[in-house]
Amino acid sequence: MDAHKDLADVPNEREEYYAQIQEHNMAPLWENLSHLLTPEPKVKSVPHHWNYEALRSLLLDSADVISAAEAERRVLMLENPGLPGNCSITESMYGGLQLIMPGEVAPAHRHSPAALRFIIEGSGAYTAVNGEKTYMEPGDFVITPSWTWHDHGHEGREPVVWLDGLDIPLVRVIGSIFVEHYPEERFPDGPPPGDSLERYGNNMRPINMLPEDLNSPIFSYPYDRSRETLEKLRNSTELDPYHGLKMEYIDPTSGGPAMATISTFLQLLPKNFKSEIYQSTESLIYSPVEGSGKVYIGKGKETKVFDWKERDVIVVPCWYPHQFETNEDAVVFSFSDKVVQTKLGLWREKRGNA
Repeated sequence: MDAHKDLADVPNEREEYYAQIQEHNMAPLWENLSHLLTPEPKVKSVPHHWNYEALRSLLLDSADVISAAEAERRVLMLENPGLPGNCSITESMYGGLQLIMPGEVAPAHRHSPAALRFIIEGSGAYTAVNGEKTYMEPGDFVITPSWTWHDHGHEGREPVVWLDGLDIPLVRVIGSIFVEHYPEERFPDGPPPGDSLERYGNNMRPINMLPEDLNSPIFSYPYDRSRETLEKLRNSTELDPYHGLKMEYIDPTSGGPAMATISTFLQLLPKNFKSEIYQSTESLIYSPVEGSGKVYIGKGKETKVFDWKERDVIVVPCWYPHQFETNEDAVVFSFSDKVVQTKLGLWREKRGNA
């Protein structure tokens, strides 16, 4: 372009040039740089709260609409209002509430995305991972690692509901989505129920066993054990002003996170606890097991305040400041994409207003 041309001609010539390069599937970086690289994270997902009590009847009604076998997985997805139609609770995470009724079996399949189950209500149901049954109680955290055969069944008498958390959006962006359906309804029986927990969950491991992948060999982390740990530590551990007493679920054979792509936590927030303002780049999904309170998410006039109680689900998107208040002793489960960000050297936190 001639530097001496009338500046009034520049916009038109640029538009003509942009049209030419678009024909070759190119675009000018200089017109896009400011929204590709921003001073702080900008995400489309927004803070949101799902009141389980208000949703429960709708969830139970789904049993009259479709069977677990026909649906394959009878789940109501928790879609972030900022990501309509994206089947996502945040940019990187999927969340949903799954229902199984007495006598039902959700057929066996396996897929490349990893999954967690956090049990919301009911008992008598199980998840079988590669043939090993794990019976589920409220507050239990259950893992289905990537590409493991799994089915769900119900041998009890009441509806069972759990929160599903998967890394589907993350894996979808990478492109490595695979699924395979087992030819029979259930995968053949494997080790006895609880075998993995007994084998690996007592600070011991077989001498010839080396980690085969980045996931814990334990499929189930029972709530009663985890809750007992929190209770024993509360009087001997100084509370973190931002998290209370927060513990991470780990792979006991390596000391690393329990899952390769999803971080999982359980925290105790004592009665009348008010956390300091905290923000991080991880996308967080919270589900209280006990207690009630408030959570403040955002800044200034844009702050959203949600009253929460046990069984609810709360999403805090990437880099949103938030703080908790409790009315009583509370225990809260959460999962996030922190482990992936940490491995990539991207995770960042900010404590307080500094």
